[in-house]
Amino acid sequence: MNTQQSGFKRVVIFLISIAVVSIPAMAHADWSIIGLSTLGETSSTAQGINDSGQIVGNTSSASGDNRAFITGPNGVGMTDLGTLGGTSSGANAINDSGQVVGKSQIAGDSATHVFITGPDGVGMTDLVGTFGEANTAIQGMNDSGQIVGFSIGADFNFLAFKTGPNGVGATDLPTTIGGIQSVANAINASGQVVGAQEFDRSQLAARAFITGPDGVGMTDLGTLGGPTSSAFDINNSGQVVGRADAVGGDSHPYITGPNGVGMTDLGTLGGTLGFATDINDAGEAAGFASTTNNSETHAFIFSHGGITDLSLLDVVIAGEWTNLTIRDINNSGQMVGFGTNSQGNQEAFLLSYTPDTVFDPKPIYIPPVPEPETYAMLLAGLGLLGFVARRRKVGSETNELSTEKS
Repeated sequence: MNTQQSGFKRVVIFLISIAVVSIPAMAHADWSIIGLSTLGETSSTAQGINDSGQIVGNTSSASGDNRAFITGPNGVGMTDLGTLGGTSSGANAINDSGQVVGKSQIAGDSATHVFITGPDGVGMTDLVGTFGEANTAIQGMNDSGQIVGFSIGADFNFLAFKTGPNGVGATDLPTTIGGIQSVANAINASGQVVGAQEFDRSQLAARAFITGPDGVGMTDLGTLGGPTSSAFDINNSGQVVGRADAVGGDSHPYITGPNGVGMTDLGTLGGTLGFATDINDAGEAAGFASTTNNSETHAFIFSHGGITDLSLLDVVIAGEWTNLTIRDINNSGQMVGFGTNSQGNQEAFLLSYTPDTVFDPKPIYIPPVPEPETYAMLLAGLGLLGFVARRRKVGSETNELSTEKS
């Protein structure tokens, strides 16, 4: 090795050393998935999670009875929420104070009533005075206890509604001109509501909508080029997620900007179908999409610029979990839902990642971005390497020319 090559090698080693010291460690952190149990019943599903990790959902018995449950923070422990006197109940959503909403049978009757609990799931208040005995579906709730959903009228049309804080009072959300029926699926802290409005029942022509604060007004969110769309969730900046028809007939998951402005196609996992069902305040969206040849559907998270196939995570495969369905995601990126466990039974789960996790989204990969200071050093280093390389090249070319002349 000549002196020039030795000097070049020393420069390379020096620059690599700078890069190793300057760039923070980016090792992949382990994901984790835990089953939440079934309280001794045959199966369970998780429907919602708040920012402390309290989870609500339902267990099912062999006889077909369902019971609502709540857990402690980070999914620890599972407590039966009871009923309004009947044999069955079900939980739909939970807010950050631990209020839970759902439905329950009442004593001595097969009718079901809508309920809301106090903080941490304590107490179950019958909201029959607000909604009547039946024909009401609860879809979402915000941190003040405002509830949204839809009721079924005498004409069998769906009509979206929202309530005041703590489920008090219900107000219909009128459809826009030409609308036949509507459903409300989610509400954020300012009272913006999202859902879908149907214009042509024979063609199932529904379009996603967003309202202004306190449910005022209704704006069509559009589509991805096809005829229909739906909105499933909204975060506190007004970003909306759902599904929309694309050109050619495919149905893709989408995400919007704040206040529902713009609709970005999130793509699929190789197939033609996808739904984004939940979003947190960081703009992370969870849902499911079909794989290549539409052979099956996998759960996904849209985060760090791309889609990660959750069904292919090492911990999911090692735990022999299949058929994952994500129902909610909180602001820490904790996700809940249900899937088939290693014993072949349906069980609620909590899927989590740590803050230092490096995402490798598929089918999109966005490489980690170095800090600005690291950029400066790397650029300076690359410039120096280029200068040394050019000198080496010039020297080599000179030697070659000298040889040819001789």
